[in-house]
Amino acid sequence: MMKTLKFLIEKEFKQMFRNPLIPKMIVMYPIMVLLVFPWAVSFEIKNIRIDVVDHSKSTYSRRLTDKIEASGYFILNDTPPDYRTAMWNMEQGETDMILEIPPSFDVDMVKNRASGVGMAVNSVNGTQGLLGSNYITQIVNDFSSELRSELMHTLPPQSRVSLMRMAQIDIVPQYKYNPSLDYKNFMIPGFMVLLLTLICGILPALNIVMEKENGTIQQINVTPVSRILFILAKLIPFWVVGLVVMIISVSAAYLLYGLWPAGSLLAVLFCAIVFILSISGLGLIISNYSETMQQASFLVMFFILILILLGGMFTPVSSMPAWAQLIAAINPFSYLTNTFRMLYLNGSTLADVSGNLLALGAIAVVLNGWAVISYKKRG
Repeated sequence: MMKTLKFLIEKEFKQMFRNPLIPKMIVMYPIMVLLVFPWAVSFEIKNIRIDVVDHSKSTYSRRLTDKIEASGYFILNDTPPDYRTAMWNMEQGETDMILEIPPSFDVDMVKNRASGVGMAVNSVNGTQGLLGSNYITQIVNDFSSELRSELMHTLPPQSRVSLMRMAQIDIVPQYKYNPSLDYKNFMIPGFMVLLLTLICGILPALNIVMEKENGTIQQINVTPVSRILFILAKLIPFWVVGLVVMIISVSAAYLLYGLWPAGSLLAVLFCAIVFILSISGLGLIISNYSETMQQASFLVMFFILILILLGGMFTPVSSMPAWAQLIAAINPFSYLTNTFRMLYLNGSTLADVSGNLLALGAIAVVLNGWAVISYKKRG
């Protein structure tokens, strides 16, 4: 039995590496994914185009405009004379936000009166609209604090008393686990899970279906090789390649971004192995129900969308509707994504992620059992 398994595994490796491009892709693919995607996929919104309608034309209003432009988040698109012109710019797609400064802005600041600054946001892109408005609010609040500090030194004593009566609450946040608020640190563990999904789940499925189309799988089907041996021989090479890719990904994340597991590296690799067992079962099920590459491709695209979009890679599972959370509860992608982020950013241990590991193990048993039962040898 072991000799047969060894022979079949050697056959798969020879077939895999017959194409000289494969070894290069094993090394370059994870490096390219981690080098390009974390920069391209980001919710850190910058270069938001803004029109400032300055009715005040004062020193203070110009300082506020300069502060907005210097923030790095905004590009000053125009300073139109009135709100109607600014709205026309927004309707034409030339600007994303409008800030309207009232005529009494400088007087209100000096006399310590509330000054309403108007803001209009193009919310077609909801994320950009929400973050852009938050950025503006923060900049205006910072500007107000700066003026407060300046006025304390320039106003007469009686005016300083009224200024001091205005309570000011300074909130000093402490950002845990990702103190730099770098979105790439949040996304990189998810991209590692995506790589494992493609290599250990999708590629084996397409490989088996391709052999069905070529007829080469029939040569093994007519032999007395058991279903389990055949399936193991098909999967083990991809498991090995998946672990190699995982090690390359961990190294690339450290060399490119300085990102290293705050927990244990061995824990990361162990969790990856459990996930590989589960996702390869899904790949086998796809291959069992596909007779052509066209059928397999449709199923692969369907499941990839489900795994990623309902796996917590971009949106927290807790923020999803109830029906989506139910799907996430049986989605192996969501469990490993959460586990990797805990191991990488939180410094968690295997004991901390044991619940996720048990869920992955249960999913692996169900999917692989289904794959073995649904596989039919055709002579």
